[in-house]
Formats: sequence, structure tokens, C-alpha cells
Amino acid sequence: MKLSFLIALLGFFVLSCNSDYTQKPRGYYKIDLPKKQYRLFDQPGYPYSFEYPVYGKIVKDSTFFEEKTENPYWINIDFPSLNGRFYISYKEIGKNKFDSLVNDAYTLSYKQHTYRASAIQPEPFTTASGIEGVFFTLKGNAATSSQFFATDTVRHFLRGALYFNVTPNEDSLAPVTNFLREDLRHLINTLHWK
Repeated sequence: MKLSFLIALLGFFVLSCNSDYTQKPRGYYKIDLPKKQYRLFDQPGYPYSFEYPVYGKIVKDSTFFEEKTENPYWINIDFPSLNGRFYISYKEIGKNKFDSLVNDAYTLSYKQHTYRASAIQPEPFTTASGIEGVFFTLKGNAATSSQFFATDTVRHFLRGALYFNVTPNEDSLAPVTNFLREDLRHLINTLHWK
């Protein structure tokens, strides 16, 4: 009985090894991205307005690393279906030194992400309404892929960043990152000071 079982098992292994193994390509989940549509954020009392995606939800940000925010104009735009978030913080120039705000924006883009990012590309911009700033594109498995600051250099300073609530993986997040990066650029291009 044992001998016939061993012969059958040996026969199975010999016959099962006749075909060539073909490695399958690596795959990722299909992500259904929503249709691009925007709505205006123009709340009374806020020193700015902009357009943001209809599939995003504005949430007032009341804490910054467990401390109260500097002013009531900090918001987040959550994208529950994409597991992402835009963090938007506002500071008034005058109460804060302009050079310090710019240095902080560069520090947050470079120092905090240099060890994980394979490249950081700063891109200066000027919008049609005259708002200036820098858009940072981070490559690699950094916690964020896109950050920016926008300012009039006299009174207003707005900083934003895109984060996902998942472990960073540039390859698998690429479709969603590129999709939301366009929305972040749209937000910047429709930004107006009050």
C-alpha cells in the first residue's frame, strides 16, 4: 500500500513538471476615478476662495499636531473614495515674517521628505490673477507627492499638501496621485484673495 502510494506520488510529480512556467505580470487594483467637476469654496470670513472637486469634502482643521491652529482658516479637503486629503493652511503676512513662511514651506518640502523622495522638483508659478508661489512635485515613496505655497507677498500666504491614508507606494498610487495633482493645480489657478 505504501509502495503504491509512493509510486503514484512520484508519477504525479514527474507528470506535473512537463509545462513551462510563465511568470505573470504584477498587477494593481483597478481604481474608478470620478468625473472632473468643481465647486466654489467662498465662505464668509475666509480670506481666500477657490474651486475644489465635487468629490471632495471640506472639513475645518482645528488642530495642528495636537495643538490649536494659528487661525480659523485652516481646512482639509477629504477624498473618502480615494483615501486622500489636501491639507490647506493659511497664515497672514505681518503677523508672520514672509521670509520665515517661505523657508518653512521649503523646509517642509525638503527636510521632511528628502530621505524617502528620489527627487523633489520645485516649479515656480504665477496664476492669471497674479498669485505667485512654488509647486513641489516629490517622486519616490515619500509621504506626500505634491505640495505648494501661494502668496501675494504682502498679506496672504497659503500652503497645501496632498497626503494619502495608506503606506506610500509610488507605483500603485500613481493614477490617483496624478488625478488629484490636477485638482490641486486647479485649486491654485482658481485661488483668489479677499
